[in-house]
Amino acid sequence: MSDFIKHECGIALIRLLKPLEYYVEKYGTALYGLNKLHLLMEKQRNRGQDGAGIATIKLNSRPGAKIIHRKRCSSSNSIQTIFEEVYDNFNHLKKDKLKDAAWLQANAPFAGELLLGHLRYGTHGANSVKNVHPFIRKSNWIQRTLVIAGNFNLTNVDELFQELVELGQYPMEQTDTVTVLEKIGHFLDDEVQRLHTWHKPDGLTDLEINQLIFDNLDVQRLLQRASKRFDGGYAMAGMIGHGDAFVMRDPNGIRPAFYYADDEVVVVTSERAPIQTAFDVHFSKIKEITPGHALIVKRNGEVSEKPFTEPAERRSCSFERIYFSRGNDRDIYTERKQLGEQLTTAVLEAVGYNIKQTVFSFVPNTAESAYLGLVCGIEKRLNDIKLKQIMELGANPSTEAVQEILALTPRVEKLVHKDAKMRTFIADDASRGEMVTHGYDVTYGLVRNEEDTLVLLDDSIVRGTTLKESIIRIAARLKPKKIIVVSSAPQIRYPDCYGIDMSKMKDFVAFRALVKLLKERGQSHLLDETYERCKAQSTLPKEEMKNEVQALYALFTDEEISEKIAQIVTPKGITPKVEVIYQSIEGLHNACPNHLGDWYFSGNYPTPGGNKVVNRAFMNYMEGKDERAY
Repeated sequence: MSDFIKHECGIALIRLLKPLEYYVEKYGTALYGLNKLHLLMEKQRNRGQDGAGIATIKLNSRPGAKIIHRKRCSSSNSIQTIFEEVYDNFNHLKKDKLKDAAWLQANAPFAGELLLGHLRYGTHGANSVKNVHPFIRKSNWIQRTLVIAGNFNLTNVDELFQELVELGQYPMEQTDTVTVLEKIGHFLDDEVQRLHTWHKPDGLTDLEINQLIFDNLDVQRLLQRASKRFDGGYAMAGMIGHGDAFVMRDPNGIRPAFYYADDEVVVVTSERAPIQTAFDVHFSKIKEITPGHALIVKRNGEVSEKPFTEPAERRSCSFERIYFSRGNDRDIYTERKQLGEQLTTAVLEAVGYNIKQTVFSFVPNTAESAYLGLVCGIEKRLNDIKLKQIMELGANPSTEAVQEILALTPRVEKLVHKDAKMRTFIADDASRGEMVTHGYDVTYGLVRNEEDTLVLLDDSIVRGTTLKESIIRIAARLKPKKIIVVSSAPQIRYPDCYGIDMSKMKDFVAFRALVKLLKERGQSHLLDETYERCKAQSTLPKEEMKNEVQALYALFTDEEISEKIAQIVTPKGITPKVEVIYQSIEGLHNACPNHLGDWYFSGNYPTPGGNKVVNRAFMNYMEGKDERAY
């Protein structure tokens, strides 16, 4: 993705199922859990660079001892900073103390059996440490103490906030994280009180009842009650002070969550490959948490996956497959290659099958897998063409004729690469714009002046700003006859409200193309009419709303919008003609058949809150408001 956008956060939960002494004996360290958490977070650092945080819980600690330790950081190198500070608690210890698990568990911070890590990409709010997960809801009753971290956005925080107010609470913040923490916390309190009230008539002491609560707290029921009105995409991880833990996944499976369990450890992450790397296990042993289910790890180590709500149509976020998740997962890698290969026909038609005068490249590095797929597709097509040409040579072709045909191969080059980020220190727009152009650089001398066509594959195009101001402008210096930008993703037309920082209509180059087309064809009044319909729906329950913006896009073909996008991203003063080719939504589904979440492309939102958000985003555009729609 040439345009930088913030996106999904990452989670990592570890529950050690054996006493710390076991890991000292088998792995030589009582810090086994911390080391694995560190590795899991490093292998998911792509998911959050606005901050990171960890929290640990010690099981079976004596009263008066601190059982929860937390460290958070909002710097750009937050993972390194956190673990340097955490390991400082152990670096000064002698070797005998480092191997004394009982002493560490009793005296050293972060030497716990239950560990939770989080990587933050902030979709709103300041990047201060107070916005970094995990969040803690404290209580002197450990069974009421709650730690929460997650990868989520809810579309109806206002409704959930009001519910808390109606329950008698007075929340200090109206954010989705605090609202979720207090919502789950309220029903945790209620479940604990229910068990206490149930057992009190038996003549048991409060300490005895506490033990029964530890053993019998119904986490499934707690999550069922707390999440009844959640609308959004989420993978939420929680730890309860006495030792129960859970990770709950939204009913549409929008946000990802994978887990692995054996007799030593239970681990949950936002991506599958980090578990493979950290624990050296085959991908077949790693499972997805079923949508609408929670993975629950009880204090006694019992592991189960239970439903907390009715699963809905599976609409896993396809952007995870196109861009966000790291490409070292086998399935993601092959899907990205297929996305590229599916563009073969469109690209060859655009260059008139003139392979000799076409150079193929990609930008940025995240597009490399799709690029390999495109090159593979072109080579396959070339083989068909070569075979036909050889057959046409007759029964006794000359060696030279056959060699000439076989010599035709696609011209595959690394032409555009990102350069070091430059700070200009210059205030005037013209000078700053000139410096921004050089955020990318090119390899000179490989494109023949005014003769070759340059094909650049990108994995997705959101705003088109970097494309226009930097990539196309610098690529034009190679003096190609034509520049064709190919997106392995479809046109991004609608806002996301489930975790990605794409919430303003004006930011989408596809939407700006739509508006230009309407104005050029004398149909600007349709924008006003759509605004009025959105406004009329704003008082309806979100379940009754529909996406009013879809009707505007339906007036034009994908090709018409792509052509207008090409005009928008063409910098003034360059010579080469610019063309833009997009993946189709059908092609996306074909490449990623198990991840059909495509609302940012199609406008078909998986939850009612999505329609509310898109209409609000359109109204914000019409009213000139530069703010999030949820």
